[in-house]
Amino acid sequence: MTQYTVKQRFSKDSDPEQEQDLNLRIESIYKHLDNIYGTQGLILRASRLDVIDLMGSIRITDRVRALQRILQETPLSAELAEEDIPALMDGLEEMLADIYARQIVEDKLELLIQDKMEKKYNEYIRDIKLEVLKEQKPSSENAWTLKKLGRLEKMECTSLSRSALEMLRPSSLKEVIGQEKAIKSLISKLNTPYPQHILLYGPPGVGKTTCARLALEMVRGRRDSIFAANAPFIEVDGTTLRWDPRESTNPLLGSVHDPIYQGARKELAEEGIPEPKLGLVSDAHGGILFIDEIGDMEPFLQSKLLKVMEDKRVFFESSYFDPQDERIPRYIKQMFEQGVPADFVLIGATTRSREDISPAFRSRCMEVFFEPLSVGNIKQIVKISARKLRLSIQPGVDDIIADYTSEGRAANKILVDAYAIALNESRSRIPRVKVRTEHVYEAIQNSRMAPHTWNKAGVGSEIGKIFAIGAAGYRGTLLELEAIAFKPENSGEGTIRFNDTAGTMARDSVFNAASVLRKECDENLNNYDLHINFVGGGKVDGPSAGAAVYLAIYSAIKGQGIRQDVAVTGELSLQGRVKPVGSLYEKICGARQAGIKKILIPLDNLKDIPGGMTDIEVVPIEYISQAHDHIFE
Repeated sequence: MTQYTVKQRFSKDSDPEQEQDLNLRIESIYKHLDNIYGTQGLILRASRLDVIDLMGSIRITDRVRALQRILQETPLSAELAEEDIPALMDGLEEMLADIYARQIVEDKLELLIQDKMEKKYNEYIRDIKLEVLKEQKPSSENAWTLKKLGRLEKMECTSLSRSALEMLRPSSLKEVIGQEKAIKSLISKLNTPYPQHILLYGPPGVGKTTCARLALEMVRGRRDSIFAANAPFIEVDGTTLRWDPRESTNPLLGSVHDPIYQGARKELAEEGIPEPKLGLVSDAHGGILFIDEIGDMEPFLQSKLLKVMEDKRVFFESSYFDPQDERIPRYIKQMFEQGVPADFVLIGATTRSREDISPAFRSRCMEVFFEPLSVGNIKQIVKISARKLRLSIQPGVDDIIADYTSEGRAANKILVDAYAIALNESRSRIPRVKVRTEHVYEAIQNSRMAPHTWNKAGVGSEIGKIFAIGAAGYRGTLLELEAIAFKPENSGEGTIRFNDTAGTMARDSVFNAASVLRKECDENLNNYDLHINFVGGGKVDGPSAGAAVYLAIYSAIKGQGIRQDVAVTGELSLQGRVKPVGSLYEKICGARQAGIKKILIPLDNLKDIPGGMTDIEVVPIEYISQAHDHIFE
């Protein structure tokens, strides 16, 4: 090492031992600087700071000034007093200690960095290779992939025309037939500053889904509507939604893609970071979530959906999420810690009865009921569809179709099938195809269809035959009831025969009728062999046929004819009262479809009579005796 020191006394009176100690301290500092910067580095640093001459001076004060300049990089100080040298040396030695300690830390850090680089060497080499390959070949295309691409493009250029049923689907609410009340109710519940969740009830094929799709378009951008012009409409079929107990997949509510099992994105999976995937409830934020056949959703999934509807947010959980992990992106932290907004209006449609829907759902939703389509509605739909298909129909075609279905979608299917038969039957290209009744019957036979109602109103009167009305789901149907009375072989030993397939409720109605007959007319059924039959053998689930049973037996005993364009519904009490029944709306609609002109209902059901019924007379009665004037001729 270069020697920078030359022994020199401060003055003649200076202490030699003190002078020697200072020389040793100065030389020690220079040695440490030489170790820190290296000999060449120290010379370059001293040269840059213009203290080379001072370093080689024989004067202690000059060498101390040089050290001060090198360590502090301050302007060169003036001459130093002898008495200031020891204190200044103390400060320089302390500064040297700091530099030396810092150098040791930096050396250790350098070793750690080097060790880390060695561990990651293979990964770095791999990434560099991939980067080089990408630069050399930016595209992974080859002859095989280009052939596949060409095939896809060719498929895109080939398409069939729209299906006829898709073309016949209503494109505006004006084309939805027979649901004016339901549409008005639906629009009013959406076009408000405070829209409510909605449940749509009704039989299939009456326009529930179509109305839900079109309703949002009607209210978007209106003055009182909260829906923006770009509000989303998300549609899903409830029968396809299933609850996954492992919560690994949930298209409705969303799920978390864990890095091990489901596999998040590569850059997240490599770091062990879970990634939430949004569901349909988040896609519908600010708009409408429409779930068709919502009654078929699993109960547990319904409960989860209700929680989201209450919170207006969906929350995610994962055992892989560590809120203290600084590597997790902020958007993922926010999704786990705050949830994701899911503020939407739910519209659920179902063909089930309201009793089959969860009470928790019903309590949170407004309810809209769609009406069964009447014969007139079906005929109107057929005529509108014929215009869209640009075909003419023979008179009576709409009547036949109305006999075989009460669904708008099914009516269009029959018409489209008959149109195809007529089109293929024609040998000449005519601009307008005509569908005749034989084409419709052939289409019906091909589909193995049966009339949706076998029992229809008749003309005139018949003894012992009457129409009761039943209801199943959202449809009402006529029940044909017959009774015939004979004199018994032995007086007072008459019997009652009854088809057991009708069930115990119908049998109880017979016994109630017998008691009322004895009370009202002083007629004992033991004086008759009586046979009562529910035509078709269908089971009667309720007591609503009691009034009809009484009138049929009365007609058979008294020999009075019953009008065949009148139907009766109501439970018969032992006092002769006609008690209220359920599903009155559906029963009246079923009677209308069967051509009934008058229907007798319990007085207590007066409030349930729907308005706008001009093609049928509804007569409320309190006692069964009041039915005689309307039933018997």
